[in-house]
Amino acid sequence: MGSLFRSEEVCLAQLFLQSASAYSCVSELGERGLLEFRDLNPKVSAFQRRFVGEVRRCEEMEKTFSESSGVPGGCWSRAPRTRGHRWRGRLCGCRSSRSSWRRSCGRSAATVPPCAGACGSCASTSTSCARASASPVRRPPWAPRRGPGRSPSVSPSSTLPCTSTLTARSTSWLASFTRGRVNAFERLLWRACRGYLVASFVEMPEPMEDPATGESITWVIFLISYWGEQIGQKIRKISDCFHCHTYPYPESEASRADTMSGLHSQIQDLSVVLEETEQYLAQVLDKVVLALPAWRVQVQKMKAIYLILNQCSFDVTEKCLIAEVWCPVRDLTQVQDALRQGSYKSGSSVECFVQRIPTSESPPTLIRTNKFTAGFQSIVDAYGVASYQEVNPAPYAIITFPFIFAIMFGDVGHGLLMFLFALWMVLYENSPSLRQASNEIWLTFFEGRYLILLMGAFSIYTGFIYNECFSKATVIFPSAWSVATMANHSSWSSAYLATHPSLTLDPNVTGVFQGPYPFGIDPIWSLATNHLNFLNSFKMKMSVVLGIVHMGFGVLLGVFNHVHFQQRHRLVLELLPEMVFLLALFGYLVFLIFYKWVKFSAADSLVAPSILIHFIDMFLFTSNAGNLPLYRGQVPVQTVLVVLALASVPVLLLGTPLYLCCQQRAARTGRPAPVTAEEQEPLLEGQEAGSSVNATKEDVESGGHGPDAKHLDFAEIFMHQAIHTIEYCLGCVSNTASYLRLWALSLAHAQLSEVLWTMVMRNGFVRLNYVGGVVLVPVFAAFAVLTVAILLVMEGLSAFLHALRLHWVEFQNKFYVGAGYKLCPFAFAPNAWE
Repeated sequence: MGSLFRSEEVCLAQLFLQSASAYSCVSELGERGLLEFRDLNPKVSAFQRRFVGEVRRCEEMEKTFSESSGVPGGCWSRAPRTRGHRWRGRLCGCRSSRSSWRRSCGRSAATVPPCAGACGSCASTSTSCARASASPVRRPPWAPRRGPGRSPSVSPSSTLPCTSTLTARSTSWLASFTRGRVNAFERLLWRACRGYLVASFVEMPEPMEDPATGESITWVIFLISYWGEQIGQKIRKISDCFHCHTYPYPESEASRADTMSGLHSQIQDLSVVLEETEQYLAQVLDKVVLALPAWRVQVQKMKAIYLILNQCSFDVTEKCLIAEVWCPVRDLTQVQDALRQGSYKSGSSVECFVQRIPTSESPPTLIRTNKFTAGFQSIVDAYGVASYQEVNPAPYAIITFPFIFAIMFGDVGHGLLMFLFALWMVLYENSPSLRQASNEIWLTFFEGRYLILLMGAFSIYTGFIYNECFSKATVIFPSAWSVATMANHSSWSSAYLATHPSLTLDPNVTGVFQGPYPFGIDPIWSLATNHLNFLNSFKMKMSVVLGIVHMGFGVLLGVFNHVHFQQRHRLVLELLPEMVFLLALFGYLVFLIFYKWVKFSAADSLVAPSILIHFIDMFLFTSNAGNLPLYRGQVPVQTVLVVLALASVPVLLLGTPLYLCCQQRAARTGRPAPVTAEEQEPLLEGQEAGSSVNATKEDVESGGHGPDAKHLDFAEIFMHQAIHTIEYCLGCVSNTASYLRLWALSLAHAQLSEVLWTMVMRNGFVRLNYVGGVVLVPVFAAFAVLTVAILLVMEGLSAFLHALRLHWVEFQNKFYVGAGYKLCPFAFAPNAWE
């Protein structure tokens, strides 16, 4: 938390990485999360970079891993460290082995169904062969008639839909294909062979699975007997065109029996092999499922490393990679140690090193946070990331934000519920079910659990100040008002009490008012009819006082910025006029409020003057005879304060521009001529002059600031200062009025809570019997639901947004610029700086 009050010092550095050890060094830096790399090849497309091939291979491996559905992803912070190039090659080998196993298993699975089909179709094929031998040859209508003795020879044949070679000299063979192409195939055979063949077609009794597509298809088995080698060649070509599966047909019955027995044994062997293969693959996949999340994270880390290496540039010899990084100064030793470890792991004899270089650019902002301060820092960063080494409002918002929220949300009961809810999240913050929830709204509440915890605690405190618990007052201490004393010193008769439902307690009567309540508001005010008028006056003045103190504190924080950035002239020309303007007008208003509280008591409260009228007369330089002065010489003092406030405006408007203009004129004399871009000599060889990878020698000699670094435009400075002056002067008025929202929302929350109690919960106490006890259950349920939904969620969100606006506009606007950008380190862990 050393950098919480101001961002850390960040420098620009160069990394000189040997080509052989660059991967290991970047991997080690990614594990530690110390550096933000800059792209030194902005004009080179992603497809023309040096390591684009490695990035593509990593992407292919990611796609391969993504095919495994149902496997949860790994966590980067708990994953093993990245491996080297050998591990990547071994992973690619595992991927290719997995593909070969898949293809082998597919071939085995494709071979078994045809063999099984052969056994199933043996009977039907034998029948078809007998039919083809015994019955006369069937000619289609388009077949030409032939003379006697010219019919081709017919040999008995059968169908075996398993893969084998085609015997060239056989005069009969068989094949199979799908049913939809029978007519076209038969017609083409008859026309091409002119009828010199005998064909018999038989459908399979049951559909079978196609090995290529996996669909269930009804196969057609046909037997062809032909005469002549030329006819056989034509038939083979036509069968190949129709993608038929052709098989030789044994001539004798004994050969067919041997073929059937061989097929049965082959089916059994393939079934055993396939079963053992499936068991082995199941065991391998079980092991892969356990290692796959770690592999996936390692591949993602490898891809991130190569993307970083693509941002580096090579030197002249192309044996060294040069990288530019933003690095916290306090971590330079860790960076050098990481480079040394990377060089050692890669086996390189030459160590990589880091070198700090000067720069005129504004470094990024680095503010280290933890789980407690991260929520408050997120509120500040939502307005704008702090400029480099600017005062950080987050540590002050740890106290002021929950307190301002509690002023609008003050209630002991509601604050206790909020505190217990946040405390439950804090106690179980390491639970995976809470951290890994997919609901974005829940994650928002969970990330701000410590903020909600403090808001609930401060709401309990302000609830005790307001003496409200679910809109009802609590009697912790005895009331300071005595009704018995008032009754003894007054003429309250029975008739008077019957005609006056409300009684007045006079604090001027001795003993009626015994002094202020020890803590908070006296509970007797909850019974008074002028309760709302009393709280209006109290909360309105409290809002104004707290608002002016809050704004004044914001103006004073600007002192740290002026001193740190060596702009001491702004202490006199900006800070002093701002404080004079704020205190002369609105600080005087706070003085009047406290002075009136101290000077006037209950005895002379009727002659107490109005502060609002005095404040209006102060700006008009007049006095009101009907409004008595608070002290002697009030009018001259108010006149002097207004004159001081008005006199501070031109000083605030013209002081800084005139000072900078005079300073620039004094610095112009004796300044050397500027160095052109062509004359700038690079610090390293082989690099273009003026490129970001190298500082010039002039930058090194001048400390990173060129000769034109302090060139100022007077018109621009004057315009900026004019806008700042107008915004500040008008903002003091509008911002003070804006703090009255504390009063408005506090009253709204109290009244809404009272309405909810009166309209809902009080109805459950109407009957004090068993029936009333039964009715009380649903009434309390409705009261609890409405309290959580309206008062906790809706009112809490409203108070949160108003507190956020008061910090962003009224408080941070006085000293905070928020024009920086975050340091985004290259880190494998998601929260590198927490």
